[in-house]
Amino acid sequence: MAHALSSIPCAHPRHRRAWRLPALLAAFAALALGGCATPSHTTTEGGIPIDASHTAVGQDSRVLFLVIHYTVADFPESMKILTQQQVSAHYLLSDESPPRIYRLVDESRRAWHSGASAWKDNRRLNSSSIGIEIVHPGFKPGPNGERIYQPFPQAQIDALIPLVKDIVKRHEIKPERILGHGEVSAQYKEDPGPTFPWKLFADLGITPPWPDASRVAARKALYDAELPDVLWFQKALAQHGYELTPTGVLDTPTQRVMMNFQFRYRPSNYSGLPDAESAAILWVLTNPLPTPGSQ
Repeated sequence: MAHALSSIPCAHPRHRRAWRLPALLAAFAALALGGCATPSHTTTEGGIPIDASHTAVGQDSRVLFLVIHYTVADFPESMKILTQQQVSAHYLLSDESPPRIYRLVDESRRAWHSGASAWKDNRRLNSSSIGIEIVHPGFKPGPNGERIYQPFPQAQIDALIPLVKDIVKRHEIKPERILGHGEVSAQYKEDPGPTFPWKLFADLGITPPWPDASRVAARKALYDAELPDVLWFQKALAQHGYELTPTGVLDTPTQRVMMNFQFRYRPSNYSGLPDAESAAILWVLTNPLPTPGSQ
């Protein structure tokens, strides 16, 4: 600093005060423009300077999945559970009129919504997913004790669609990774149940195309004549994405997976038992037509 000031030429004593302040300001400005300047691409993380001028090509979002749930509780109870207990979701879609979307966990953080979950080679999806809870009763008991699953109000679906589209776009989530809780945790969950409009989401291009009806019908005719065995179903369901060990036995885990598969693709009958129509749908899903230009 002394060196910088010593280079300023002297003036008549009567004028020294006139130039002293401008000279000091100029000296400080020169220092600021010199080696002490901070590049515009430098940021700080915890007080540590970080150069952010280079960006790697090999990267994607940490969010790979979107998991849809229903709460089986009314709105006040759903909000209480998801904010005051050891379970949470990034978003809660209310059943108010009109429905409102509440963000309970920032997308940059992990919400505790899917628990012990799996899809294909991915496990414990909390770490790689965004969860949306929909305020919905699930089912009500029928006159004979059967479950009567309740429909989703159209207003809720109308609010959900743009939310899903926005999340999927920002994180570049693949359509086949938009799933229900019952799909990723089939042994103990079944939401969003058989009344969730998965076909509408497929028709909108949000989720994969719906199984082609003509291919399903043609394959069903074959399976009506001879139904594949249980081992075939187990292998095909596992290939589709479900966590299921092929044993050749129609056990409870297999029926749970079959039921959740039917919830999504054949909600008119979700007995959990193998049948020709379920086999045909499953075959079409696991044997997609080649895309144009592919080998």
